[in-house]
Amino acid sequence: MSETSLPTYRLDGNVAVITMDDGKANVFSNASLEVLEGLLDQVAADEARALVLVGRPGKFSAGFDLAEMTSSVEGMRALVVRGCRWWMRLYGLGIPTVAACTGHALAGGALTLLSCDVRVGADVQSKIGLNEVAIGMTLPIFAVELARDRLAPAHLLKAVTGQVYDPNGACEVGFLDRVVPEDALLDEALAEARALAERNTTAYGGTKKNLRGEMIERCLAGVEADMAGMAGPKV
Repeated sequence: MSETSLPTYRLDGNVAVITMDDGKANVFSNASLEVLEGLLDQVAADEARALVLVGRPGKFSAGFDLAEMTSSVEGMRALVVRGCRWWMRLYGLGIPTVAACTGHALAGGALTLLSCDVRVGADVQSKIGLNEVAIGMTLPIFAVELARDRLAPAHLLKAVTGQVYDPNGACEVGFLDRVVPEDALLDEALAEARALAERNTTAYGGTKKNLRGEMIERCLAGVEADMAGMAGPKV
């Protein structure tokens, strides 16, 4: 993965914007996760008051890099653990977070949506959901817990066992909060972030910690043991 295909960062006033655009499916690899970890450090260093995560046109993220996921069982497990730590950090981030879902969001892409406070989706033909079971992989505990936290209970079993949705269906289930025209997506996400940035960030972050902190700590404490017996995808 070249440097030009790794996630990028900019500051738009008091809103940090992370753009994922690898020219393909926006996969989570060790290289991209290393950059994303550093970008969350940058968000803190810049004292940003909100964060927007946006994908490339038509593709938010297809999840983990399958080449790395299938290279070895040990490598697969380590990559998922690393991804878990990043998503849990994003889920507990002490400022408002907004996802601008530009298109397909599968597996780790859907987990990224679940990890953001507000999710705005583009009204484009796309697939959104946790498709791990469909490719022969048990959904890890941390992913199930994220889904349990964010998705509508009536849809939970179908959603964690491989059901995939279009944007409107994703709204009903809870992967997205609303769908907007594609050409308005980033403006809508930025407007949402700016409005949330007006809130008291200490109180906002503290309340998120009270809401999510116990679940995050539990998932982080158990992820290595959970992954120790996990088989990789069948692709």
